[in-house]
Amino acid sequence: MTRWTTAALLAALALTGLTACSDEDSPSAVASKVASAASRAGDAVASATAEAGRRFDDIRNGVDARDDVRLATPTTASDGRTTVRITATNSADSTKSFTVQVDFTGQDGKLLDVAVVTLSDVPAGGTGKGAARSTHDLSGKVTAKVSRAVRY
Repeated sequence: MTRWTTAALLAALALTGLTACSDEDSPSAVASKVASAASRAGDAVASATAEAGRRFDDIRNGVDARDDVRLATPTTASDGRTTVRITATNSADSTKSFTVQVDFTGQDGKLLDVAVVTLSDVPAGGTGKGAARSTHDLSGKVTAKVSRAVRY
């Protein structure tokens, strides 16, 4: 199994620039830095989503398999990363692989992170298992959903 996750960690790195504020920074300057960092964080998620799209564009002769993929309840590990177990059922009559995009969202419904997981060589009539893991700490109540899944 191979796993590709997004570079949303860039958003966290962008936020570290906020700690360099001096006593001479006005409230409006600090607010501007916060807005700029938030914009970069949004750009990182948009970039990750675009990269996920490119991964799916590379798949030839795939069929929509969202109905064949199930996610367990997301859990947060001691390192702060959120993980969700994936199970894909191969209803085809030959061995197939699955590529699954998992979207991690916050309680407010905003997209927090994207992970793309490939489950290779799932036997006919069998199941493949894997896990999607966030690239950075996700706080609060996090949900996960399969936004795309392709069997090929």
